[in-house]
Amino acid sequence: MLKVDLHMHTHFSPDSDVPPERLVARCQEVGLNCIAVTDHNTVDGALAVREIAPFTVIVAEEVASSEGEITGLFLQETIPVGLSPLETVRRIKDQGGLVSVPHPFDRFRGHVISQAALDEILPYIDIVEAFNSRNSLPGDNRKAERFAREHGFVVSAVSDAHTTYELGRTYMEMREFDGSPEDFKLALADAKIFGRPVTPLVHVATTLTKLRRRLRRRRRRAGGG
Repeated sequence: MLKVDLHMHTHFSPDSDVPPERLVARCQEVGLNCIAVTDHNTVDGALAVREIAPFTVIVAEEVASSEGEITGLFLQETIPVGLSPLETVRRIKDQGGLVSVPHPFDRFRGHVISQAALDEILPYIDIVEAFNSRNSLPGDNRKAERFAREHGFVVSAVSDAHTTYELGRTYMEMREFDGSPEDFKLALADAKIFGRPVTPLVHVATTLTKLRRRLRRRRRRAGGG
């Protein structure tokens, strides 16, 4: 049996300070043995984690399209930032990947996919996050679940962890799969969900991390000049 989380970040994302080594250690502590590392706009974090993890790591990316975020799972290389939603999902599919919609109805995030874009990419969607631990309002998760059920999409529950504290709070239990995206999707359709929200204060921590890292970069540039 696999204990799965399909949305988490390392320090390859600008709003997380978690090194790959610490992420792997924490996953082992809480029993996660199948994860997707979904750093913002790069697969480098997922590749780094896969290199050292003794469990299954799905190479993924949370891509900032021109109209909001879209996640690609089972990727081979980074999808560029700023493409149209339609071009973004087409490039995910060109790599043999699965398209997942992260936190589609969260009212407090700035990079949620627009309704028009969501309607446009409907034929390409494989998975919808029906429970994201970082959604501050339970109704936003319920709306995502209704949307997925209405359209017949497979659902997922994810931590969206940017800190090690968040790992292991939300996960899914599902059968082993043969390594292919197709069989993974079939297995996920029968997964059992265990979801717990985190305090909205984690968003404050994420913002502070982003500002701290930005300040460090400015200091380095100033020192180098």
